[in-house]
Amino acid sequence: MPTENSFDIVSDFDQQELVNAVDQTLREVQTRYDLKDAGVTITLTKTELIIEADSEMSLRSVRDVLETKALRRKLSLKIFDYGKPTDASGGRVRQVVTLRRGIDSELAKKLSKMIRDRFPKVQPRIQGDSLRVAGKSRDELQAVIAFLREREGEIPVPLQMTNYR
Repeated sequence: MPTENSFDIVSDFDQQELVNAVDQTLREVQTRYDLKDAGVTITLTKTELIIEADSEMSLRSVRDVLETKALRRKLSLKIFDYGKPTDASGGRVRQVVTLRRGIDSELAKKLSKMIRDRFPKVQPRIQGDSLRVAGKSRDELQAVIAFLREREGEIPVPLQMTNYR
């Protein structure tokens, strides 16, 4: 029997689900009367999403459709970091949406401090873009998970708990 139990806190999303949400958004945009002639394009890369439309109003409508499709596919809206809409060529409007993945060092330090202050018997350790929480008691680790789920609204990225052993 292991003397120490642990789990990892990560921030990630399913890339394929995002691809499907973008495809569904494009399909709906092509059939919606108010967006059909708006010339909407959505370009998806590994780290960002670029939305182009004829006007800011069309851009907001496309964002609403994208967010609806993402929620239906169980993607958190916290993965989208919207930039300011900028003017593109031809009188069009472009918005770059950065996709959040991983826990940055500043947030990892903050989470580690929150966990240490509330649960002195567990040890949070920062490992790259994730956080490993270890402790002797499984009950203590489950209490940490419940604590983080309660505080989900305060944390700017979606968190998943993995590798529970």
